[in-house]
Amino acid sequence: MTPLQKQFYTIYVFVKLSTKRFFRDRLALFFTIVFPLIFLVVFGGIFGKDPSVSFKVALINNSSSEFSKKYVEDMYKDKIFKVVDSITNQSTANDKMKRSEIDATIILPADFGNIVDGKPAGTAKVLFTANSEQAALTLVSVLQAQFKDINNSFSPSNETFKVASERSNEKSLSRFDYTFAGLLGFSIIGLGIFGPISVFPELKKQGILRRLHTTPLKVWQYFVSNALSQAIVGLLTMAILFLVAIVFYDLKLVGNVFELAAFLASSIIMILGIGLAIGGWARNERQAAPLGNIIVFPMLFLSGTFFPRYAMPEWLQNASSYLPLTPVIDGIRLIANEGKSLGGVAPQLGMIGVWAVIIYLIAFRVFRWE
Repeated sequence: MTPLQKQFYTIYVFVKLSTKRFFRDRLALFFTIVFPLIFLVVFGGIFGKDPSVSFKVALINNSSSEFSKKYVEDMYKDKIFKVVDSITNQSTANDKMKRSEIDATIILPADFGNIVDGKPAGTAKVLFTANSEQAALTLVSVLQAQFKDINNSFSPSNETFKVASERSNEKSLSRFDYTFAGLLGFSIIGLGIFGPISVFPELKKQGILRRLHTTPLKVWQYFVSNALSQAIVGLLTMAILFLVAIVFYDLKLVGNVFELAAFLASSIIMILGIGLAIGGWARNERQAAPLGNIIVFPMLFLSGTFFPRYAMPEWLQNASSYLPLTPVIDGIRLIANEGKSLGGVAPQLGMIGVWAVIIYLIAFRVFRWE
């Protein structure tokens, strides 16, 4: 066996040992698999198969008539509608509907409010996606009731104002689809950070790492074996979460499974570097736990794990986009829910690659065997 083969054989042995140790550790199994499943059941019960019934809409006015201007003003004042005034064109509205950020788009055509036979007339169009169909149809009923009152004020016998609805063929996310990517991010955090910062100090306390240091084992071999082992365990965990979400909560997985697996594996390895750096530096759990919490909690709250980033102020969205977990969650959503390829998430992969280099350089620098 050549020296290079011996080095990789050592990695193979430690991958087997690390993986076996994980599946024998009941506490690790609980926090890595069972705990994320509990969150999945909670959020699935809240959002799973439950369509949105709020009227958060985009309003696109293509008419220059005085009536349309007055109608738009009244829409903004009406408490039934939450008009997103930042959406000014159909393309932006379609993107928002695909991500379930709005329920429907109300379009006023160029002839809306023009005078016909001495009275203003027009047909408003409501555009929606399959996931918001129930809310949109309710919205159509509300608009029809409004137009009925308007028609009665002009001519009770004629319907001068009408509503037309159209379902878009675009794929869109349900609330649960959107939340599920955050749950995967939460699981990756638990696996990649909380695992090492609880295991490494204990291994140092028992003198196991000190004994390993007396062997020919190098730090890079130990890191690579841990990364491969955690990637295997992580993909098994993700597969369980996906299976439960698809079977019980109607998760729509539209992306390529193998590309998603590759993206998840790279994400797990990158996040694991944070756990290796903290666990490798800390002498005991009293040092590791506080530092781990300081790093983890900002990512959980600012990277879109439980709260959508689009609801944050713009400056906070820009700042949070540089957190290590943000490209992970964004990439999962783009592949799993929007069908993007690995090429389509190149910016996210690039950010993960940059963070991986920075994190592992720090981890190699601060790692201590005892």
